[in-house]
Amino acid sequence: MSMPVTLEASGRVPWRRRNAARFTVLLAALLMRLPPRRLRRVLRTLSRGARPATVGQAAAAREAVVTVSVRCAGQGCLQRSVATVLLCRLGGAWPDWCTGVLTHPFRAHAWVEAGGAPVGEGPDMPPFRKVITVSVEG
Repeated sequence: MSMPVTLEASGRVPWRRRNAARFTVLLAALLMRLPPRRLRRVLRTLSRGARPATVGQAAAAREAVVTVSVRCAGQGCLQRSVATVLLCRLGGAWPDWCTGVLTHPFRAHAWVEAGGAPVGEGPDMPPFRKVITVSVEG
């Protein structure tokens, strides 16, 4: 059984923000090739000194990322989530970066959270069991 693929709607994003989003999407494409343990280490390092992102900051970053990348607007959840945290970090903030799994049927997912809630995932997001979370170092 395959998941249906639908692209997220893109919004109006200022050109400077678009360029920053393009940069983070490219960087995320490189980072997502790392083994999970190393990716977590890199993201933890990048999160140091950041303030927690608000829901608005995380949602705006996610919207910019899906506007500039068809892959991120579709099923590219790992690249989308990494690019979103990187774009937030350029502004001095950091949402929680999460990965998780469902076991029956098996599914893996990566997303960002702000204020303890998933950002941009919709109300029908399944209850994934978190495997890796990178939050602001407290």
